[in-house]
Amino acid sequence: MKTTAIAISRVLPAPALRLTAGLLLVSGLILSAFPVRSQDADRPLSFAELASQVSPAVVNITTSRVVAGGISPLGEVPEGSPFEEFFNNEDGPARRASALGAGFVISADGYIVTNNHVIADADEIEIEFFNGTFLPAELIGTDPSTDIALLKVDATDLPFVPFGDSNGQDAEVGDWVMAMGNPLGQGFSISAGIISARNREVQGIYDDYIQTDAAINQGNSGGPLFNMAGEVIGVNTAILSPNGGSIGIGFSMASNVVADTVAQLQEFGETRRGWLGVRIQDIEPDMVDAIEGLTTARGVLITDVPEGPARAAGLLSGDVILTFDGIDVTDTRQLVRLVTAVPAGDTVPVILLRDGGEMTLPVALGRREDDGGGTAPAATDDPAVAEMQGLTLSDLTAELAEQFQLGSETGVLITAVAEGSDAADKGLLAGDLITEAGQQPVLNVAEFTAQVDAAIEAGRQSILLLVRRDGNPRFVALALVE
Repeated sequence: MKTTAIAISRVLPAPALRLTAGLLLVSGLILSAFPVRSQDADRPLSFAELASQVSPAVVNITTSRVVAGGISPLGEVPEGSPFEEFFNNEDGPARRASALGAGFVISADGYIVTNNHVIADADEIEIEFFNGTFLPAELIGTDPSTDIALLKVDATDLPFVPFGDSNGQDAEVGDWVMAMGNPLGQGFSISAGIISARNREVQGIYDDYIQTDAAINQGNSGGPLFNMAGEVIGVNTAILSPNGGSIGIGFSMASNVVADTVAQLQEFGETRRGWLGVRIQDIEPDMVDAIEGLTTARGVLITDVPEGPARAAGLLSGDVILTFDGIDVTDTRQLVRLVTAVPAGDTVPVILLRDGGEMTLPVALGRREDDGGGTAPAATDDPAVAEMQGLTLSDLTAELAEQFQLGSETGVLITAVAEGSDAADKGLLAGDLITEAGQQPVLNVAEFTAQVDAAIEAGRQSILLLVRRDGNPRFVALALVE
């Protein structure tokens, strides 16, 4: 794992042989002991009983694959090292490379969960159990989006551990947790700490990580994070580190996400996530006054509805999604998780705010892999120009469309933005295209002006604009100045 500065990094599988620069990580490890607590304070004096309970279900994973190019028998040095040319020879003969990780058994008949990056590109996977037994594993399915993989061994009556509720009362910030895995190839090691934070986002749209200060190092990948009831509430996946070793900031993918993913992999061998088919953004406080019927910043705002399930159900750009499948929607991340937790093909009720009133539409969800788009009519060649609200605006002509590379999009073109204006503060730029004003489509300056006048007459302090830049839509609440 290459880290040149403090960065979020996957917890890489530990190399089976690391005798050069990589071994230096060991010298940086800091061992610490937990102080003994009073029995009267509801805290564990020891993790021994918990470790004994769950250890038989935790496994070491060894993977191997053929890599192109030769590597010195002394091991591989990090990319950018001055010794790289002497040890890493891409022109050498192919060789078999091995790596180590961790996992845990979730059923008596041999299903095992680990990280996708532990087994990625592997052509051989071997499982070592706590009792010293070794078995080959079959790959059932992977999900790179959540970095989860499901394996299977041919066995019966295996010890296994259950998933816990990562949003439950046994997974609150400050609660004790225990991580178990194969750090740096040492095998069946435990570390303990607390939940430092929940609902962390690292690098993906499905992210829902538990942050913990329990030590997580290379080789811990795929290992379980236990609550004190012996339930898995996370899968250890990534660390924040300047050197590749633990500094007490580790991330475990929350079990509620993992359990849904594993269930789909077990049934289908792949994920089949629900897909709503909308582009969305969070509602900022300054947008509330500009959206009719909204009194607080709640729900999420639809910025675009391409061809797909939402369009077929009648959802429109400018609608505010208030609830999805009976659950109040708070932000875009939550809505993504709610949608993907519903199987593709299911029909769910969606409550919307449109034109100041609430309405309910049933939406038959598609699969996320099914995406599409629409086309728009050509621009006019008879432009009108206006200056208002800190913006210089123009009807969109064929010449301007070509100049700003807008293709066949329609709307009102921003050609200049006054310095110090609210429009400038909101990040609007020349070349941006306004396609809606006041949640109504606008095709020219006259229609835009009419919407601004109507908003001022209605006593609004701002008007909601749908702005496209490089084809990407976002809503902006622009302050109105009479």
